[in-house]
Amino acid sequence: MVDLVLLIIRSIDRFTDITGRAISWLCLAMVAMTVVIVVLRYYFESGSIALQESITYMHGLVFMLGIAFTLQRGGHVRVDIFYREFSPQKKAIVDLVGGLLFLLPVSLLIFIFSWDYVAASWAIGETSEERSGIQGIYLLKTLLLLMPATLILQGLAEILKSALVLTGKQSVAEQPAETNHLEPLI
Repeated sequence: MVDLVLLIIRSIDRFTDITGRAISWLCLAMVAMTVVIVVLRYYFESGSIALQESITYMHGLVFMLGIAFTLQRGGHVRVDIFYREFSPQKKAIVDLVGGLLFLLPVSLLIFIFSWDYVAASWAIGETSEERSGIQGIYLLKTLLLLMPATLILQGLAEILKSALVLTGKQSVAEQPAETNHLEPLI
């Protein structure tokens, strides 16, 4: 049973790591796109609404799909005054209770309440208000479903990790090491 749980945790962690690292490249793309837009506007007196909107799309992708990666890395905001001094078992209790009482229910509510909104956008094939803009607003709104889905998945992995620590089936030393929060992803 423990082997199956570890396989699930590793699979979710791997998926989150791969998607998070891939998404992180969009930060570089946003900077490059901003430079292109500025050069086009101020040196060539030209512009593109689609290019400007693409930054919004990339920004949405980075934040909405990067949230699970941030959770995996322990980068979400929490009151760390007491937590950092806790034993591994107390940290596991806090993480388990927080995941079960806050993370999963809130993510599920976001998913449920976003469903009709996203479905309506897909039903009408919602597009940019600008004629030359990106004609796929419904794709951007789909992030409202993908974000809680990936967060629920990674939340389950974190809850399972905490449960393994609490049951003594896995020590903290056996868990995948958290990376340095300042480590560049690209």
